[in-house]
Amino acid sequence: MKNEEKIIVGISVGDLNGIGTEIIIKAYEDPRSLELNTPVIFASAKTMQFFKNHFQSKINFFNIDSVDKIVHGKVNVVNVWKEPVNIEFGSTDKKIGEYAIKSLEAATNALKEDQIDVLVTAPINKHNIQSDTFNFPGHTDYLAKALNGKSLMFMVSQGLRIGLLTDHVPLKDASNHINEELITEKIATVIKSLKQDFAIRRPKIAVLAINPHAGDNGVIGTEDDDILKPTLNKIKEDGHLVYGPYSADSFFGSNTFKNFDAIIASYHDQGLIPFKTITFGEGVNFTAGLDKVRTSPDHGTAYEIAGKGIADESSFKEAILTAIQIFKNRKNHHQYSENPLKKALK
Repeated sequence: MKNEEKIIVGISVGDLNGIGTEIIIKAYEDPRSLELNTPVIFASAKTMQFFKNHFQSKINFFNIDSVDKIVHGKVNVVNVWKEPVNIEFGSTDKKIGEYAIKSLEAATNALKEDQIDVLVTAPINKHNIQSDTFNFPGHTDYLAKALNGKSLMFMVSQGLRIGLLTDHVPLKDASNHINEELITEKIATVIKSLKQDFAIRRPKIAVLAINPHAGDNGVIGTEDDDILKPTLNKIKEDGHLVYGPYSADSFFGSNTFKNFDAIIASYHDQGLIPFKTITFGEGVNFTAGLDKVRTSPDHGTAYEIAGKGIADESSFKEAILTAIQIFKNRKNHHQYSENPLKKALK
């Protein structure tokens, strides 16, 4: 089944009342999209046929009952469920959330068993996926437990990469989570990812301050002086090119970010607001640090435009291409790491 030339891209459909299935269909409507990868959508034939008819798409699905029946050159749909699903575009529905989790869990199992090479996830609604058996804030937290490694939300585009010290935690709690162990772990994850996933041999990293103006020598908080600066100094002593903390308010507007291979933000909005402002429509959410590759678009379910046929698939396409490139880079990195002579010659 595995094909050396074509990477198998597993796709979870996300919230069926959102724009996920629309951007999936648009991404693979052009037959040329199948030249470098083989998509496997984890949903059902009936559900995907509904969306094909609704959006009047000419896409052709190849329906299979198990992942081992994948056919290259086709848009494969694995039947994770067979019953009809009631779709109400733009609505928050706990039942729809259950289907999103069924798709995600089936795709993750296939990823763990090497039946697919990479996983690309369509957007979910973090509220309607919650249940007694699934109580994760989002994809990153679920995959951190399901897969091996130390996960990190890494927002990437061609000109900008931002990792987070803390991600889906309330702002009032963010600084309480930041300590020497966390900072060291996250920076180590970013360094490893830049080397193996992005083929950057000597990465240069900037770290944004926790407080405004890096605390102004303790006037606006002491966390930067007491925790962040001493930890960064220790990391520098180990020979890594890590700089900061930088005041976040002027860091992006002054284009300072262009001098670095990656930036580490202290909390969610400190990193994602500038990232989405600069790259929206082209950015990708990559879960770094795990033993498997997972990406997603940089937007949500977009209920307000769901079902209207106007969703932009650009970020989803970028997520597919990024997953493929990371998979190839990681494979090359492992090969050269195992063969020092090849590495020296390169």
